[in-house]
Formats: sequence, structure tokens, C-alpha cells
Amino acid sequence: MLVTRIIDVNAPLTDEQKARLEALKQMSDDDIVYDEDCPKLTEEQLKQFRPVNPRRKKQAAS
Repeated sequence: MLVTRIIDVNAPLTDEQKARLEALKQMSDDDIVYDEDCPKLTEEQLKQFRPVNPRRKKQAAS
């Protein structure tokens, strides 16, 4: 199931949003269900990720 939420980034977080973030912090790898369509990535695969917009990384570093 896909859930989409629109968040006003300028508004303070609600109690519900804070609770959701805290629940995510408490998750471990054991809570994630991997399958053949979405296997767990190896460290080598994770190292291959690159920014979609390389200019954004340069701007953030400035």
C-alpha cells in the first residue's frame, strides 16, 4: 500500500508526525520485509548510489 502525505515544510511538526518519526527511528532491519522484487542491498550496491542532481550536492556544500 502506498500512502502519500503533503507536508508544509514551514509549519512545525504535529504530534502525529513526531510520533511517526520516532517509530521510524526505532525500526530495525528485522522490521523490514525484503523479497525478490525488493532485495536487501549489499554495502557494495549502496556505495554505487549517486545524487540525481549533482549540482544540488555542490550547492549544499557551499
